[in-house]
Amino acid sequence: MPNFWKKLDKPILVLAPMAGYTNSAFRQICRVYGADVVYSEMASATALNFEGKKTLKLLKFNKSESPYVVQLFGNDPKYFCNAAKFVNKKIKPDGIDINMGCPAKKVFSNGSGAALMKDVDKAREIIKETLKGTDLPISIKIRAKVGNVTAYKFIKKLNDLPISAIMIHGRSLGQGFAGEINYNQIKKVKTIATIPILANGGINTPEDAAKMLERTKADGVGIARGALMKPWLFSQTKEFFKKGEYKKFKLGEIKKAAIKHAKMSYRSKGKHGIVEMRKYLLWYFRGFEGAREIRKELVRVESVGDIEKVLKDML
Repeated sequence: MPNFWKKLDKPILVLAPMAGYTNSAFRQICRVYGADVVYSEMASATALNFEGKKTLKLLKFNKSESPYVVQLFGNDPKYFCNAAKFVNKKIKPDGIDINMGCPAKKVFSNGSGAALMKDVDKAREIIKETLKGTDLPISIKIRAKVGNVTAYKFIKKLNDLPISAIMIHGRSLGQGFAGEINYNQIKKVKTIATIPILANGGINTPEDAAKMLERTKADGVGIARGALMKPWLFSQTKEFFKKGEYKKFKLGEIKKAAIKHAKMSYRSKGKHGIVEMRKYLLWYFRGFEGAREIRKELVRVESVGDIEKVLKDML
């Protein structure tokens, strides 16, 4: 299979994976607004070995999302080969990513996610087994530091493997999703890598993205929570890189984006898609005058028409 990572213009802007958020409709709206690559939510490699219907449903995607990367997690190498084969056959994404950076207690305590950075031998086996199961490009997502293991030390021990890209969250396991970004760790990995390095963490504005790239020398950025507030952050960032300035969305444009997203969500999952849409609407309409009352109505919407009516009444 062609390695799509090699064809992307730099800097690469990626929608980073977020459990409970990076579903098909959200990935589609981010692609509309300029995301170069989008990731799925975390999917269990173990569940895929047993052809779990729920997990399979989680990973289905629309062609407009491509390049689309399926992210796997787990702690047992033996499950990753079959999981990769299954994803390759049933989902047909553009790439597969292995989560080695999730800090969630439930994931970490099971030896998955960020826990794999403390067991490089197991991490190697998982990558090798995944490579056996597919000819899709394989990437990994890690953290700047887990315990005494830095991203640099970890990648140095994996650098001989044919990994296609690495996304590094600039915070340690202990920091979770808050605190200062360790730019130096990402920069150190970049000095030994010959593949795209994506810097992730704390990117909420185009200026944040520019600062991240300047300090890390990375090939691109992974945007996560910043895109929940404004999926158009990708297009704004591209405009900022090109012109040194960018257009800020006004309320009317935000309403249009929210309705477009809601329609995608309905097409993807029907009425359940609208129920899921409620949490995104709360992100869209933060900080506006009277937003508190509007948000109370948005958590009760049951159709695209309901959303249009609530937003029409918003000043």
